[in-house]
Amino acid sequence: MTGPHRFTVRVYYEDTDAGGIVYHAQYLCFAERARTEFLRAFGTDHRRLLAEHGGVFAVRRAMVEFSRPARLDDLLAVETRVTKSTGARLGLRQDIKKGEQTLASIDIELAFISLDMRPLRLPAALAAGFADMDSLPSDSA
Repeated sequence: MTGPHRFTVRVYYEDTDAGGIVYHAQYLCFAERARTEFLRAFGTDHRRLLAEHGGVFAVRRAMVEFSRPARLDDLLAVETRVTKSTGARLGLRQDIKKGEQTLASIDIELAFISLDMRPLRLPAALAAGFADMDSLPSDSA
């Protein structure tokens, strides 16, 4: 596959405000789910990273740009691509789309850290996989 990892999500009632519009914080939840499946596409998950490498990903910074609203029952796609991978940090761009239209874009920086909050280098195999996105499958739910 060339291009970003793609994860689909349906907008449920619990994701919306009284007017049926997706509440702004839910976009971060959709992005989090997509990042979890993004890791699974690389053959790992959060528990395994902790057990095998002693680390977890923590959000260091997130910037969200909202373009258009998502609504109740919309079927959305979260496209995730690596923008930077160095040492203990991972930069991602996550676009939340309805069809071809981008509704929100999230630039996020993750830090790989130990449970005592010290930075850890990204596991070598994972860092190498991030560098070779062409081998990444889509919709790995």
